[in-house]
Amino acid sequence: MALKAVAVLVGDPNVRGTIHFDQAGVGAPVRVKGELLGLSPGNHGFHIHEFGDNTDGCLSAGDHFNPEKKEHGAPEDINRHVGDLGNVASHQGVAKVDITDHKISLVGSHSVIGRTVIIHADPDDLGRGGHETSKSTGNAGKRLACGVIGITTAKS
Repeated sequence: MALKAVAVLVGDPNVRGTIHFDQAGVGAPVRVKGELLGLSPGNHGFHIHEFGDNTDGCLSAGDHFNPEKKEHGAPEDINRHVGDLGNVASHQGVAKVDITDHKISLVGSHSVIGRTVIIHADPDDLGRGGHETSKSTGNAGKRLACGVIGITTAKS
C-alpha cells in the first residue's frame, strides 16, 4: 500500500515551497521530492522537526525529530537524528529536492506525519563543523520557512 504526504512551506516573505513524501509501503524508503523558491544561492539545511506546531512560526516546531536520541549527522550516517535530511542546494533562488531516505517513515515510530519540515538559512555542517551547535543542529542557522507534514492522496 503506497503512502503519501505533503508539506506546504511558508515563512520568510520570499521563501516558500511544496514537499511531497512517498513511501511504497511499510519498511520501504521514503522519497522526498519538491521545490523551494526564494532561497539565497548555495546549500541550506533541510530537516524534519519534532512538532507539527507552527503557532510561533517555525520556532514552535521544536528540535530535530530524534526518537533514537542520537547526535546530529549526515543522512548517510548511522549516528544521526531521524529528521536529519542534510542540505538542499539553491540555484538562482530555486532548490529542487529529490531525496530518498531510509530512516524516516510515514508510519510507525519514525513517522513524520504531523511533524514539521524546515528549510534553514545556512548550510548544515552535518555534525562535523566543530561549532557548539554542530552535534545538535548542524549549525544551520535561522529557520526560513516551514510546513506541517500531512497525509494526502494527491499525485506528487
